[in-house]
Amino acid sequence: MAKTENLAQTKDVARAKALNLSISTKHGVEISNFLRYKRTDFAKKLMEEVIEFKRAVPFRRFDQDLGHKAGMSGGRFPQKAAQEFLRLIKTAEANAQVKGFDITSLKIVKLVANKAAIPMTGSRLRYATKRTHLEIEVAPVKVTKIVKEKSVKKTKEAPVKEATSHKKEKSTEGVKTS
Repeated sequence: MAKTENLAQTKDVARAKALNLSISTKHGVEISNFLRYKRTDFAKKLMEEVIEFKRAVPFRRFDQDLGHKAGMSGGRFPQKAAQEFLRLIKTAEANAQVKGFDITSLKIVKLVANKAAIPMTGSRLRYATKRTHLEIEVAPVKVTKIVKEKSVKKTKEAPVKEATSHKKEKSTEGVKTS
């Protein structure tokens, strides 16, 4: 069964791919989960902070034997992967600009890190054992104006019906008070 894409959806996004990157797939997955559904300017700032060791990436899935970082549970500073993600985000922004989107209001709607084919390793070729594919899609954020209207409660004054009680009133004539 062939996979079909909605044409309206493909016009509203800008894509970028990076194939066979020499970064850890685990780091790619954790950074992807960290940046997904964030704005691109915010994501670029985060990646620059990770490269400068100012902010750690929280590791949620691959967190065994991982030390705590300030303000979070387990985390790391994957610099090499952060540089590749920063390059990928900038490429996606450039693609969005070519499509005519406003690059100040872009949001990451899809960010995926997949394991790539591992090259033949052994003896002298031992150095290149990690490979990862990265894919990103960004879309412009639709700015909606939120109009807060003061809700005026209109109270209708209904005529008050007097309740008539059908119960007999108890008389206090036979009760002695001291």
